[in-house]
Formats: sequence, C-alpha cells, structure tokens
Amino acid sequence: MVRCAGVRPVVVFGSVQNSRRDAGATKPAAIRTILLGRDARIYFRAARNTNMTSEKMKKIVLLPGDGIGPEIVRVAVRVLKDCAARFGHSFDFVEFPFGGCAIDAAGVPLPAETLAACKSADAILLGAVGGPQWDAQPMGNRPESGLLALRKALDLYINLRPIDLRPSLQSLTPLRAERAKEVHIDFVRELAGDIYFGKHHTESDPSGERATDEAVYTTGEVERVAKYAFARAEARTGRLASIDKANVLATSRLWRKTVTQMAARHLKVKVEHMYVDNAAMQLVLAPAQFDVILTSNMFGDILSDLGAALVGSIGLVPSMSCGPGPSLYEPIHGSAPTLAGKDVACPVGTILSASMMLRESFGFAREAEWIESAVDRLFVNGIRTPDIVEPRTTRVGCIEFGERLLSEMAGTAGPRQSTGM
Repeated sequence: MVRCAGVRPVVVFGSVQNSRRDAGATKPAAIRTILLGRDARIYFRAARNTNMTSEKMKKIVLLPGDGIGPEIVRVAVRVLKDCAARFGHSFDFVEFPFGGCAIDAAGVPLPAETLAACKSADAILLGAVGGPQWDAQPMGNRPESGLLALRKALDLYINLRPIDLRPSLQSLTPLRAERAKEVHIDFVRELAGDIYFGKHHTESDPSGERATDEAVYTTGEVERVAKYAFARAEARTGRLASIDKANVLATSRLWRKTVTQMAARHLKVKVEHMYVDNAAMQLVLAPAQFDVILTSNMFGDILSDLGAALVGSIGLVPSMSCGPGPSLYEPIHGSAPTLAGKDVACPVGTILSASMMLRESFGFAREAEWIESAVDRLFVNGIRTPDIVEPRTTRVGCIEFGERLLSEMAGTAGPRQSTGM
C-alpha cells in the first residue's frame, strides 16, 4: 500500500505508449484548442507527430489519496508503464500526499509542495479522498476541502464525465432492454462555481441553528464552460441538453439566458433546455435522447452519479477536470474506506481516467484505444470485479484485474519499440 509518510515526493520513472479511436485522434485536440487557443493547436500537432527521439518526457503527478485510492492508482500506473514500453513514450511519475493522508502528514489536505508539483505537471492522476477518521476536522481542513482548493488553484472549471453503457455489461443496467440502447452521454459539468464555492455560514436561531449556502454564477463563468460543451456537441452528434432550474433559481435563469444567447452562434448544435428534476426522470425513461449534457456544478455532481447507475457501477466511470493549465483525471467514485485493503475495489474508472489522459492531454488516441479495447475484451470474457460480477462470470480482485488487463494488452498487436530508450 502506498503511504503518505511525509510531504517528500516519491519518484518513479516509467515509459508509456500509443492506441485509440480514429475519430478521437483529432476531436479532443480541436476541443482543447477552444480552451487554450493557438498554442494548443501547436501542442497537439506536435503530440500527434511525435517519435521517440523528439518527444518530451511527460510529468504525471500522482495523488493516490485515501481509502481505495492507492490501490486503484497503482493498477493504473502499471497500465501506463506498459503502454509506454509498447509505444515508446517516457512518463515521469511523481507521487505526493493529498487529502486525508496529507492532513496526517502535513496538517493540511493540500500541502504547498503538492500544489506546486501539480502546477508544473503535464497531467495529474487522482485516486480518491476522504474517510470517517477526518470527519472531525474543521470544514475548511477536511480532505474534500483540499480537492476544492486544488480545482480553484488550477482553475479547473470544466469537468467531463463520459457515461457509456458497454454492450458486454448491458445486463447490469437497471433499465429495460429497449431503454438501454445507445447510452453514450458526455456530462459537461461546470466545476469552479455554484454553491460549492459560495459562502457557507451557520448561526444560532431560536429553533437551534440556521445555515446558509450561497450559490453564485457570472455570465463569464457560464460562457466559458458552455463554449466547451458546444464544441463537444459539434464534434459528436450536434445535440446539447442544458440543465437548470430556471423556474426557481436566479443562477439558473442567468444560466439559461447565457446558453440561449450562445446557441445563436452555434447553429449546427440543437439545444434543448430542461429542468433538472425532469432531466433526472428522462435519464431513466429515455437516456438515449441525450448526447452532451451541460449543467452547473451541483446538478452535474448529482446527475452524473445517476448516469453511472445506468451503466452498471460508479466504479466504471472516469472523469477529466480541465482549464488553462494541467488537467486532473480521476474516477468519479469516492474513497470507499470500508473496502480499503481488501483487494475488492474496481480499478476500471481509474484505468479509463488514465486512458482519457493519454487522449485528451497528450493527443495519444491510439494508446487510449489500446487500453480501452483491452478492458472491453476482459468484460466480454467475463472477467469482473465484485461490484459488477454476475452468474457465469469470473470474480477477480483489484490486483488480478490489473494483471489480466496487462496480459490482454500484451497479446494485442501494436508497435513494439526497441529497448534503447
């Protein structure tokens, strides 16, 4: 088990390689250009044409965190190392304490050294944070506060959560068969505003206490995340659902007004506005109607977890949080402290987060496809972690799933580089 014994980093050197969808090889680069402008076009052009002699080593900061975090990150790192060895990339993995283990080691969930490392990274891979042993911490010093602080410090205002029901896992969905066809939804969640980042106050009241939480959005904050969502929709099927509660909330009225104005400049995208309560119902009744969903921080947090239930397990869903600097990749599930150390955690969400990193941050679409297709083949062959095991399938733990995935990847044809790296 990875331990956060102090704030000194643990450095591991590895190398990684290439594979993924043909369409995905160019679309993510185009979308990220929306965020970064001209420099992004130059960066991704270089990433697609790179080779062993010219490619810059990629620095990946690892934040295993708490609970099952170290176990699932360890599996994902082994996958990335094998990918590097196959395709001739060099990755520098540097681990730092974050979350509860950082509180134990340094007194705060986000130590200065951890933040500095994240700012200088090419990408960040996070496990999970939190646990009951830190519940007594002040609100601003709990493990989750470190995650909010990291998002704010890196200006990570976009959260992408792909919800894909794999054919081999169709029997896991709670939906009837006719409703479970073609569930492929990209949730684009605003990540740096809303009630999570507003003022929180508790005061005395004649009945006991009175608590308030402030939700705030500006036009600019809505525009920048909506710009990404429109680009994502244009690169997919041209459908965008914007979710709000404009019949009640002032922030939602601003949200709808802003998205409506932007729609006039994106005529190739069909925009549908929907109240959040209806959206929750429609996700269950007819999820195939959705392609890209744009929504606020809190609504996105809730609805994407509902989406995870549609595909069989929250342990299967990856995510990317991005802005103008390095992107953060993590599974959407929590730290599951009751499962920690039992080798029963599902590492798939973390593995798929690593493949998202390859595609979205580095432009390595083939590499991502290589990993993801191997995951799919394991599922087809009935290899399952405890959260998705079924009759006539083979139950394996976190470690064995990783081992089987490495074997599956090794048996797939792909460019094998010489060892003179």
